[in-house]
Amino acid sequence: MTDSTATTRPRRSARRASSWKTLLRDVVVIFVVAVLVSFLIKTFVARSFYIPSGSMENTLQINDRIIVNELQPKVFGLQRGDVVVFKDPGGWLPPAPPPTGNAVQQGVGAVLDFVGLGASDSDQHLVKRLIGLPGDHISCCNALGQMSVNGVPLKEPYVLLPAGVEAVSEKSFDVTVPAGKVWVMGDNRYNSADSRYHMDDPGKGFVPLSDVVGKAFVISWPVSHWSWLDDYPDVFRGVEREDK
Repeated sequence: MTDSTATTRPRRSARRASSWKTLLRDVVVIFVVAVLVSFLIKTFVARSFYIPSGSMENTLQINDRIIVNELQPKVFGLQRGDVVVFKDPGGWLPPAPPPTGNAVQQGVGAVLDFVGLGASDSDQHLVKRLIGLPGDHISCCNALGQMSVNGVPLKEPYVLLPAGVEAVSEKSFDVTVPAGKVWVMGDNRYNSADSRYHMDDPGKGFVPLSDVVGKAFVISWPVSHWSWLDDYPDVFRGVEREDK
């Protein structure tokens, strides 16, 4: 063996070790950047929720997963007919259940929640359809069983009613939405504890816009349910207030 050969082998080994270190460093950097980007997207742009109840059937089914655009209403306004996710305004939901699973499962869940791939806090939020914006006058029901917004009766194709029932609400109401609040109702009208059923609460059934997480725009899971969520602009056409 010549001296040159003996010298070349350590150099090759050193280069090989350096290449592995560079690759490992790049992988770590890519991973950290991906986690940070996912966190920022989840915090400011979009996040996932699952549907724990049947209050929005048949638009949303139990255990569906939806993607929520968090830029609404933070950056862009909401519209009547939007499906919105919001934090409990106070007393709408029972206390959150204690965490389940072992420490490893809880840790994995916390990481997934952090990057926006989990949705463990879905049972601390509600999803309903936005019916009234600040200043709107909403009443129900007229002789045809319809709800009216600013005096305009609505024909609501998304509403699920029991067989033989025509009135879109079994509970009558006549309210005007205060500034900074919205009025929300479930599509499954006879199985939704929405704004109607919290009119005696301190908040009078109205949801503060500051509690709205965002607008749901797509059903992401299961694949068989994948679809864009319609806000039915034709239903609310003509209800704009003249003083707006």
